[in-house]
Amino acid sequence: MRTIRSVIDSFLPGGRARGIPLGNLTSQLFVNVYLHEFDMFVQRTLRCERYIRYADDMAIISHDRRWLISLVPRVRTFLGSALKLQLHSDKLTLRTAASGIDFLGWVHFPHHRVLRTSTKRRMFRALQRPVAPSVTASYLGLLGHGNAFHLEQSVRELAILDE
Repeated sequence: MRTIRSVIDSFLPGGRARGIPLGNLTSQLFVNVYLHEFDMFVQRTLRCERYIRYADDMAIISHDRRWLISLVPRVRTFLGSALKLQLHSDKLTLRTAASGIDFLGWVHFPHHRVLRTSTKRRMFRALQRPVAPSVTASYLGLLGHGNAFHLEQSVRELAILDE
């Protein structure tokens, strides 16, 4: 506990005495530990068969729209009372699979996924200036997880121009 406290206390964002840097390896560990109780609630109490969470992003998938809508107040209540967290109202969406589910930078469809437009813009904005080969490799690794052949080709061309 002393080591954990020293990690948390080593970062003071904006002068506040709370939090750790986003993207820090410890923040990824802590979010998984902290939200484990939520995972158990979703799986055991709500009985969600198709539930996925990565850090603080999650999705529950079902054919029953009414059931999904009925989960929202239960999830909101659990998060508020048990974990002192809130759902982000702007990021709570109910979508059909046919229209695509926006999750972790991709829009997922039943048989393929495409890069989210804002992710694509941010990537190409970053690639307009010279970047380390590791940055290009990171983007190519990301693009390898979806239907992004033409985007991969564009990234490779930009990398060649930077040489």
